[in-house]
Amino acid sequence: MTTTITGPDGQSRCLWCGDVPEFLDYHDREWGFPVSDDHRLFEKLCLEGFQAGLSWRTILNKRENFRRAFCHFDFDRITDFTEEDVERLLADASIIRHRGKIEAVISNARQAQELVAREGSLAAFLWRYEPDPAQLPPPQTLTTSAESHALSKELKKRGWRFVGPTTLYAFMQAMGLINDHAEDCFMRADVERARQSFRRPAP
Repeated sequence: MTTTITGPDGQSRCLWCGDVPEFLDYHDREWGFPVSDDHRLFEKLCLEGFQAGLSWRTILNKRENFRRAFCHFDFDRITDFTEEDVERLLADASIIRHRGKIEAVISNARQAQELVAREGSLAAFLWRYEPDPAQLPPPQTLTTSAESHALSKELKKRGWRFVGPTTLYAFMQAMGLINDHAEDCFMRADVERARQSFRRPAP
């Protein structure tokens, strides 16, 4: 089974990044590199929620618009959003105008704020769910995992919305909690080095 494509520079890359041109840069510069910044983690959780039922290409092409609309996903600022902000966002054609998803970002911002107060940081909480690399199956053979189910269950218990296990597995892949680059992808080694030198957030 083919798991890679040959990029314009002759390098082997994960098969999915050849779907559309926009994926190439995202694959090489972001996907799989470990992240500990709370705002970036919150952004990705929100954008994965917006992606539900849509393609990542749609979200990626609108990402800067989402950042503008949601104060660069600063959850301390988003908690101040009112119904007027919801209506403003519903009228903003540059983002996904889905009331449930917009309201979920605002609600999740409040939950993130509470979680940080209890745990010290969003990163410290989320990185507890990093899987054991030795227990992982071959890359890109799963869409959920025991860890994504456990994280989904815990977040839902705390009041988070649009955080199903498939959404959270995609989040883990993107934010570096696992290295899911194909074995023959030239980025796999770079991501692995980044993961090895990454300082896990203190609990």
